Amino acid sequence: MSIPLLSAFYFGAVEHYALLARSECAVIDTGEHYERQSYRNRSSIIGPNGRQDLVVSITRRSGEKMPMQSVGLSYAEPWNAQHVQAIRTGYGQTPWFIHYMPDVEDLLLKKYDSLVELDLATMRMALKWLKMDIAIELRENFVEDPSGLLDLRNSLSPKKTLPLGVPAVTSYTQVFADRHGFVGRLSILDLVMNAGPDARGVLKRL
Repeated sequence: MSIPLLSAFYFGAVEHYALLARSECAVIDTGEHYERQSYRNRSSIIGPNGRQDLVVSITRRSGEKMPMQSVGLSYAEPWNAQHVQAIRTGYGQTPWFIHYMPDVEDLLLKKYDSLVELDLATMRMALKWLKMDIAIELRENFVEDPSGLLDLRNSLSPKKTLPLGVPAVTSYTQVFADRHGFVGRLSILDLVMNAGPDARGVLKRL
């Protein structure tokens, strides 16, 4: 299949990693413009009351277009501590919470200078958990000509249907499934907290 061309993402959805599990390498465009309401600064988890979006606070003037690598983080509000608490509430009763949560806390309670730095840290942590040996190429300049690449920068979005080429993840054991049924397109955190070392197997079996 073609090499995926992706935006940087905060943790990333399970579908990001389902795609990466089928790939030997991927390209991350850090020179593209930041877009609101995208995976670039948000990730969805499940909690007692259903789906919950974790949104990273950034420093950006309204309406201003900025390259991703120039987007800074704002810690005026403790969003990172709030994310840790939300993850604890959502996944504290899952089988693998104790195994993965220390990594999550260490990562989130550290302060980062840029959104890209945070995004890449979350992605690398997830790839390590999944034992996925995939080459990631970072492009600091905007990729204007994506010829030969599977360009998913705008189409792989929480606000859009899954694009062609991205496998849909439709079943694995989830906490709160008795209340909410299966909830799709959640953060990779959801899969690893529930499936543990078998998370990679879930992705490979798609």
